[in-house]
Amino acid sequence: MTTVCLQCEKPESQCDCEKFCCFCQSQDNIRLCVDGLYYCPDCREACDVRVVDSDGRDA
Repeated sequence: MTTVCLQCEKPESQCDCEKFCCFCQSQDNIRLCVDGLYYCPDCREACDVRVVDSDGRDA
């Protein structure tokens, strides 16, 4: 199963959306996570969510 951006429904490698953390709005080191939202490293750790690989698969 491929994880896609909730906004444009494309994998991270094809997503052209403006990328920012869904919680703190940071734009540093933003990555798509398994829930389809973008997170910064601090919020990923706090929410315990995993990033997906470049193909959109659970890493």
